[in-house]
Amino acid sequence: MKALYKIALLACVSAVATSCFDKSRPNYQYFPNMYEPVPYETYSEVPTFANGKEGQLPAEGSIPRGFTPYEYENSTEGYELAKANLVSPLDSAEVDLPRAEQLFTIYCAVCHGDKGDGKGNLVKREKFLGVPNYKDRQITEGSVFHVVTCGLNSMGSHANQLSQEERWQVAHYVMKLRSEL
Repeated sequence: MKALYKIALLACVSAVATSCFDKSRPNYQYFPNMYEPVPYETYSEVPTFANGKEGQLPAEGSIPRGFTPYEYENSTEGYELAKANLVSPLDSAEVDLPRAEQLFTIYCAVCHGDKGDGKGNLVKREKFLGVPNYKDRQITEGSVFHVVTCGLNSMGSHANQLSQEERWQVAHYVMKLRSEL
């Protein structure tokens, strides 16, 4: 008899629970903002930004984290100033010659040659002419760093490919090659 009461009670509870269910009106939602996002019209103004543009601009005069501004301009005067005044911030313990040689081989040797003699692979194939031999030039670490950073004549800037520390490594290696020629 007890089993019959339990079955009847279970049937009543399930009838009450399912009788309130309406398919046209769903159940309660937890965190309804996750299910029903605010619809914005495509390409319309969004009140998210204060200036009415697509994004916020950085504060004037701000510098990105990890970036050191280069104070010499990309001109002949800037080159001469860098040649005379710019000194490597790396001391001899921080210069990694195998890494510097690897960077030189990757980015510079194709034109300047492995020895810095101006006889790289592209020069041998006559793709570029007039690539200088390091021995023939009056260069300093500062002038090499400036040329790698800003570019000179037909050589483009390598500032996007090499970090500031890597450019100083390459400049140190170029000076080492120049002393060996």
